[in-house]
Amino acid sequence: MTVCVYGLWHLGSVTAACLASRGIVTIGLAETQEAAAELSIGKAPLFEPGLDAMLSQGLQDGKLSFTSDVGSAVASADLLWVNFDTPVDDDDVADVDYVLDRIRSTFVHLKDGTVVLISSQVPVGSTALLEKDFAEVANGRQVSFAYSPENLRLGDAIRVFTQSERIVIGIRGDSARQVIEPILKPFCDTLLWIRVESAEMVKHALNAYLATCVTFTNEIATVCEGVGADMSEVEGALRLDPRIGKKAYVRAGAAFGGGTLARDVQFLKAIAKDVEVRVPVLAAVLDSNDHHKGWVVRHLRSQLGTLKGKRIGVLGLAYKAGTDAIRRSVAIEVIQELIADGAQVTVFDPKVAILPEPLGSAVTIAPSVDAVFADSEAVVLLTEWPEFRELDFARLVPSMQRSLLIDQNAFASKQLSGLAGLDYIIAGKVQ
Repeated sequence: MTVCVYGLWHLGSVTAACLASRGIVTIGLAETQEAAAELSIGKAPLFEPGLDAMLSQGLQDGKLSFTSDVGSAVASADLLWVNFDTPVDDDDVADVDYVLDRIRSTFVHLKDGTVVLISSQVPVGSTALLEKDFAEVANGRQVSFAYSPENLRLGDAIRVFTQSERIVIGIRGDSARQVIEPILKPFCDTLLWIRVESAEMVKHALNAYLATCVTFTNEIATVCEGVGADMSEVEGALRLDPRIGKKAYVRAGAAFGGGTLARDVQFLKAIAKDVEVRVPVLAAVLDSNDHHKGWVVRHLRSQLGTLKGKRIGVLGLAYKAGTDAIRRSVAIEVIQELIADGAQVTVFDPKVAILPEPLGSAVTIAPSVDAVFADSEAVVLLTEWPEFRELDFARLVPSMQRSLLIDQNAFASKQLSGLAGLDYIIAGKVQ
C-alpha cells in the first residue's frame, strides 16, 4: 500500500511523518522543489515538537520520500490523502478553490481503484462536487472519494495523530473502506464510518461549538469582572455539573485566533444562508470574539491612561504554545493595537525571534524574559508557554517601573498570589 500525502504544511507534514512511522510507504507531494528539498533533509515547514526527528527517521527507514512531481507521486498511490491547510484571509473567509483546484490537478494522474481522502477544511458538499468533476474526465477509471475531518493540534500534533480517541471517515461504499481502514487502524481503535456529507459537517459543527464555548465563557468572565465574581470559581462549579463536564471549554482566557475555528463558523454561516436557515447564535460568535481581543488593551488603558510612550512588555508571540506560527495570533493583534496607541513594546517568545515588517521594526524583541520586565510599566502574559509558569515573578516584578501584570489566561496565578505591591488582572477577576 502506497500513500501520497498532498499538501505539506502543518497538517500534511505531520500526517506523512506519522504514516511512515508505522511502516506505511508514504510519498509527500510538495508544491515546490524548494519545499520538497527542505522536507527531504528532515526539516519541517514549522516548529512542531518531535516532527523533525520523525521526518528524519522516516527518511532513514526508506518509508518516506518527498517530491514536487505531481504525476509520479499520484500515479503510484493507492490512497491520495489531501492535507492542505486551507488558506484563510483576515476576514476568516477560506480560499476553498485553492484546495479544490489542486485536487482537480491530480485527476489525470489517478490510477484505477485509487481512493482520494480529503482532510482539508472545505465546506460540506465539496467532496460531491469533486466526484462530479472527476466523473467528467474518468475515462472508465473507478476512483472513490472520502472525507475525514482533521483533528490535529499545534504543539501536540504527533500525539493527537498517533493516539486518536476516534477518527471520523465519510465514505460512499466498501471499496474506499477497504483501502482506508488498514491505514488508519494502527492509530485508533474507534473508526466511525458515516456518509461523506455528515463527515464534512462534523468538522464545521465541532469547531463552531468550540468557538461558541470560548466566546460564551469570555462573556461570562467579563460580567464577573463587573460584579465582583471570580470566574475561576464559577468555572469549577460548571465543571462539576454532569451536563457540562470536567473537560468542557469553560476557562476564561484569550479570544480564539489562528483562523481554524473562525473558518468553520464562516462556512456554517454561508451554508445556512444558501439553504435559507437562520443561525443567530453563530452569527454573533465572531463579533463577540473580535470584541474580546481588545480585553488586554482596554485594561491597560484603564490602569495607565494614555498608552503613548508607555513601556509595555509582552510574553509570547506564537499562536499557541508548542509552535512558532504567528499568523492570526491574538498576541500579534494585541501588539499591533498597542503600537497604534503609541506604546513602546518589548516582547519575548521562546520560539519566535523574528517578526515580519513593518511589525519587526516597531517592537523590540528581547533576548530574555528579564529584559521584558526591566523598566516596563506593565507586562502582558499572552501565549501560554509552559516555561512562563515557572518564572520567578518575585524576582522579576521589582525591576518594573510599575508592578502591573495582565494575564488573560491566568496561567501565572499561583506564582503571583500574595505578591506584595502587584496590580494583577486576570480574565474574570481583578486582583
